[in-house]
Amino acid sequence: MPRIVSITEAKTHLSELIDAVARGEEVVIARRGRPVAALRPAPSPEEIAARRARGFGALRGKVVIHDPDWWKPLSDDELRDWYGDDFAPGSPPS
Repeated sequence: MPRIVSITEAKTHLSELIDAVARGEEVVIARRGRPVAALRPAPSPEEIAARRARGFGALRGKVVIHDPDWWKPLSDDELRDWYGDDFAPGSPPS
């Protein structure tokens, strides 16, 4: 269960709260009894590097599209297979 402190207490005892977080404790700062912020350990340099590596383009070259026509509209037969016998060609499915 996290340790809940008021904003005033957090301002007064910030160094102690940082030490508590470094020891693995959870600290939540509350205003009038409602949580508004949480203190947590900063990520390690390795964690930061791993997050950056997962950015846009991280899967470039790893995803293979087996059907080059995947983006083309489905044929009436494929739509009938998908939506069932209620499908009427040329009209949007209901």
